[in-house]
Amino acid sequence: MTAQEDVLARSAFALIEGRLDDPFALLGPHQGDRDRVVRTFQPGAEMVECVPPDGGRAARLGEAGPGLFAGAVKFAGPYLLRIRWPGGTVQETEDPYAFGTMLSDFDLHLFAEGRHFEMGRVFGAQPREVDGTRGVLFSVWAPNARRVSVVGDFNAWDGRRHPMRLRHWAGVWELFVPRLGPGARYKFEIAGADGGIMQKADPLARQTERPPATASVVAAAPDYSWSDSDWMSERASRHAPEAPISIYEVHAASWMKPEGEGDRAFDWAGLIERLIPYAADMGFTHIELLPIMEHPFGGSWGYQPLSQFAPSARFGGPQDFAAFVDACHRAGLGVILDWVPAHFPTDPHGLAQFDGTHLYEHSDPREGFHQDWNTLIYNLGRNEVSGFLLASAMWWLETFHVDGLRVDAVASMLYRDYSRNAGEWVPNVHGGRENLESVAFLKHLNTIVSERCPGAITVAEESTAWPGVTSPVPQGGLGFNYKWNMGWMHDTLEYIERDPVHRQWHHNDLSFPMVYAYSEKYVLPISHDEVVHGKGSLWGKMPGDRWRKFANLRAYLAFMWTHPGKKLLFMGCELGMEREWNHDESLPWDLLDAQEHAGVQLLVRDLNRVYREEPALHALDTDPDGFRWLAADDAANSVYAFHRRGRGGADIAVIANMTPEPQRNYRVGLPQSGTWRELLNSDAEMYGGSNFGNDGGVSADGPQLHGQPCSAALSLPPLGVVILKHGES
Repeated sequence: MTAQEDVLARSAFALIEGRLDDPFALLGPHQGDRDRVVRTFQPGAEMVECVPPDGGRAARLGEAGPGLFAGAVKFAGPYLLRIRWPGGTVQETEDPYAFGTMLSDFDLHLFAEGRHFEMGRVFGAQPREVDGTRGVLFSVWAPNARRVSVVGDFNAWDGRRHPMRLRHWAGVWELFVPRLGPGARYKFEIAGADGGIMQKADPLARQTERPPATASVVAAAPDYSWSDSDWMSERASRHAPEAPISIYEVHAASWMKPEGEGDRAFDWAGLIERLIPYAADMGFTHIELLPIMEHPFGGSWGYQPLSQFAPSARFGGPQDFAAFVDACHRAGLGVILDWVPAHFPTDPHGLAQFDGTHLYEHSDPREGFHQDWNTLIYNLGRNEVSGFLLASAMWWLETFHVDGLRVDAVASMLYRDYSRNAGEWVPNVHGGRENLESVAFLKHLNTIVSERCPGAITVAEESTAWPGVTSPVPQGGLGFNYKWNMGWMHDTLEYIERDPVHRQWHHNDLSFPMVYAYSEKYVLPISHDEVVHGKGSLWGKMPGDRWRKFANLRAYLAFMWTHPGKKLLFMGCELGMEREWNHDESLPWDLLDAQEHAGVQLLVRDLNRVYREEPALHALDTDPDGFRWLAADDAANSVYAFHRRGRGGADIAVIANMTPEPQRNYRVGLPQSGTWRELLNSDAEMYGGSNFGNDGGVSADGPQLHGQPCSAALSLPPLGVVILKHGES
């Protein structure tokens, strides 16, 4: 046996055992001493021939080993493999190992540098045509793997059939498989650095099987025909600090379920028909979806995603999701997606130990394991990992016209000691607790979003006092457009949960948030996190008997909608849901048969309308000139009064009575004399209240008070908020 024959024999043996790391050295066409030699691995085949595409004389390949066929092919040019399988089935296909490399060095360099923001259109599983042959180019980053194969229904999930070529310097494996197309199920079979064999879903899959199945699905890049050009050209003004933004936070799987169909949720088509008209009619400006990136465990509500490029198959395919976003835009609604770059789950088909090493996650559990959620933490210090996540963000914003990303768990990203005790974390290079890699990543994210996606926004869920979360990156900030005001949420809920008899001793809980109201550009969030894990519903937090619970809830919502800051309300809160949210059940829409629940819904609709129509309630949300206390220190009566103003609109006065005792002839200083019309009273009968109010308005003709030039005597409803507008109109 010659040395060359020995090498070929060893390669054939490695192929049969599933250990071959360089399949192109053995398989495909090779020039022999006289003729071209073709080798192909077709285990189980009865016969294999090479056939000229024009139908000329075939060259039969002999069996050179178990499943390995080889032989001389005297004709030049391209060829087909004709394979006869047991039972008489005959298959003709091009040879995957007759094609050269396809990923460009340019794409690989961008990938390695973490700057390939269109990764979803290049890597993963890309249907394409090569030299007249349709197929799929598969590629995956696994630099430490000994061997990577693409497996699927098309090769009986046999990792020996389609081993891939390694582009060594980039650590990327690739293979073009002819005659495959959209709809094919696949995974990558990886022989890890430790020799273990595992099958992994594609990190860049554009579509997946419906859970609990875990395969990736080949999908063409969405080519949806959009009808939202007007929206896209105008959305920057809709997201500006002076714009009214009222967000309806939705868990798509449990918002509403079709009647008589068990636990099945509406798909995107059903949500187009039901959710969009509802949110628009309620006056919300945006729908924010809990993460819809594919996730294996529904009970995570999407916050443990594994496919950062694939809309969950629970609701349909990528084209269906594009249609949902387009329909939202036609209805005047923006779409914000929760996006999770902080951590990922440990499911064996996912990113964990992807190539047998800690590839996507840190190797040290003090950096790479999240104790609170039993998840793994992305190693954002690796260019390829940060680039992967940046490309995911661009995929949703650019491909699906999504209007914003709410970035989950930012606080956990910023601090190396987040939720860790001494000795459980690793300091940064300067010995500090700040996570410098995450800070750089977030700044980079917000920079490229502003550069590539005009009008799109990013919103941080960040619960600490980290400075400059919404300050521009060039000024040293993180560059987010808005930040959830977790302090406001905590302080106001702590206040409203108290029995009114005790509120006078905690008066500052409701007024203190104004001390920091302009430290960032804020969204006031009453989110899903406040109505789960034993916290009860928003209605359930309210003290007192049934009537007082509803009155407190209405007063709280009215106070929220008139307070500086954009608004976010989790689904069901507008119904006065009495039980805690359960992700396995539909919202209890039958509650609306009761007037008290329907009244809360009507109040939220009217609050959205007033908030949207009155510039004083939104135009100076991030400017201290837009707010002035009229009465902030009447703890004895638990009354708050403040003045909101905008640019060019009428002044607004808001007076809140947080006790169940109505106040008659309560005098409040006002900035202008004349008529102040009652725009909204949370105690109105149509909202389920006692209808105690001011007969449509008051006249400010009294003496100076509260530092204002005049005053008016008001009737303050029990546990109620009154919104007054200056002028007759």
